[in-house]
Amino acid sequence: MWNEPSKQDLQKIGIPKLYDDEETPLKDKLIYGHFFIGACDWFIAEWDGGDLFFGYANLGDDQCAEWGYISFSELKSLNINGFEIEYDAHWKIRPAKEVSKIIFR
Repeated sequence: MWNEPSKQDLQKIGIPKLYDDEETPLKDKLIYGHFFIGACDWFIAEWDGGDLFFGYANLGDDQCAEWGYISFSELKSLNINGFEIEYDAHWKIRPAKEVSKIIFR
């Protein structure tokens, strides 16, 4: 990941700890971060402060997109034909329902 956010960068954003926000309906969860490559997107709602995020992954197929746990180390290690995952440093925190690539069924 060429523009990998540091732990301090992620802490400054104020991402809630895992499970701190579990009572919030998915559509109302705030999305604090965004990673992407091509048609694949990972949206971050919670973080354990180390390697594990909770969020929404859409890997280019809306039917298979889902909420779940995302390993930061796995994201950082992805390399597809020489391309690496990017961190959206300009992401604006907003509710999941305002993110067009998050599908609610």
